[in-house]
Amino acid sequence: MASPLGSEDDVFENLKKRVEPQLQEERERAMNERVHAQYEKAQQRLAELIDTNSTLLVTISSIRVLGASHTRKGFLERIFGPLLSVNQDRPYTLAEALNEVSISSNKLHRFDIFNPPISLFIDRPSPSEASSTPNDIAIYLSVREKSRLLLKTGTDLGNAEGSAYGNLLWRNVFGGAESLNLNASLGTRTRSSYSVAFDTPVLSNPDVRWEVDGLQSSTQKSWASHEEALKGAATKFKWMSAGGGRHELGYSGTWRQITGLAGNASPTVRADAGDTFKSSITHTWVRELRDNPLLPTRGRYMKTLLELAGWGPLKGDVAFLKSEVESQAAVPIPIPGIEGDSGISFTTGFRAGLLHPLAISGKGQEQPQASHINDRFLLGGPTDVRGFRLSGLGPRDGLDAVGGDVYAAGSANLLFPFPRVGVASPLRIQAFINGGRLLALKRLAKEGNMTSEDVQSSVKSTILELGNGLPSLAAGVGLVYAHPVARFELNFSLPLVVRKGEEGRKGLQFGVGISFL
Repeated sequence: MASPLGSEDDVFENLKKRVEPQLQEERERAMNERVHAQYEKAQQRLAELIDTNSTLLVTISSIRVLGASHTRKGFLERIFGPLLSVNQDRPYTLAEALNEVSISSNKLHRFDIFNPPISLFIDRPSPSEASSTPNDIAIYLSVREKSRLLLKTGTDLGNAEGSAYGNLLWRNVFGGAESLNLNASLGTRTRSSYSVAFDTPVLSNPDVRWEVDGLQSSTQKSWASHEEALKGAATKFKWMSAGGGRHELGYSGTWRQITGLAGNASPTVRADAGDTFKSSITHTWVRELRDNPLLPTRGRYMKTLLELAGWGPLKGDVAFLKSEVESQAAVPIPIPGIEGDSGISFTTGFRAGLLHPLAISGKGQEQPQASHINDRFLLGGPTDVRGFRLSGLGPRDGLDAVGGDVYAAGSANLLFPFPRVGVASPLRIQAFINGGRLLALKRLAKEGNMTSEDVQSSVKSTILELGNGLPSLAAGVGLVYAHPVARFELNFSLPLVVRKGEEGRKGLQFGVGISFL
């Protein structure tokens, strides 16, 4: 007869033996499948139970959020308080109660202070409560708060610039989904940049937020032979409209300094050197309907931006009305004989902008002033009009790109799945053609400032000039990789139409960004 002790030794010996990785993987897969099947069965039973009792009249006596130790009670009451039956004029059906709680739970999730999922439990209130009735139910939400402090450091490389950065995020600062974001970076072009931003929801609504931020930066602008230093603060009010558009209304005050001029800096750059203060209000509207903002295959995108500086009580050293519009549309291209998504898509993009000079208020100047180099538009580079150098399109003074007041640019891209990789991969081959024009308002008077009538006439004639002849054009092919953080492009470009003074770029061009034309 075998010894029990010997049997135990055999067990321990078996446990010590290494399990083949393939066998271990099969066991884990089988275990995961069993757990998933049990979960699916439990969910099905719950759905059947709710469906059977969906018309049962209930009253919500209490809602408790478990695990929210750093979140204010008043913040949560604004979200869930209106659901309590004491605040309703009629009882719920069970289906209505669960739907309302689910909507509020989703709202809680959108504050980004809890880890998913947010679990929901239903129970009967304690019979010892004098006010309880047979129809009462108690709702419990189980949450896990995200880490309140998040520190990130790293390096970025792209668009002819390398940088190192550090970012500190403090979530749920005062227990109401507020956030404090500190950021610092040092780079080859943006020599230094420091920013701080405080953001808070308004009345516990994730779709309405208020933000205050500050910025200090120093950027080397080699295309215009100078360095620009910025110091400023801004406040923004953000909200989501009923139609799904995102709005942002803000005010900013920024001290700008054009300094560090190169020895060969042009007269235009030297004339704008020194200090200016910009005081402006801005409104931004965004409508996002693309399936993937970085690599869309279907949907459309619209954005408008309006900035008013130096007018009326805004004062400051510069005055203008600046407007921009951006759009993109993508459609999938079906291939006969291939079921489902072929992975081939056609994308078009368009951008345009206008800077309208105004008279500066409060300085006794009734005539509009010409725009400054740090307010004008720039065009050209790997993220907008490919096939041209950075800021390679538009007016120039000597070797310097001095920007323009009116521009329009467009592109057409055809994207194909990479061979042997598959449709689901974020890697694509693209063929593109893009182009654009950037123009400065023509000064109609040889000496002195323009009058308002001169400006109006110049704006009209400059807009008409955009359509005079072919735009600057380039075409090419390349690779696109849509990383979750940014889009990477490596293109071979061939300039087709290049105007005098503009700088095309034939050959390879690398671009990194989150917004491409």
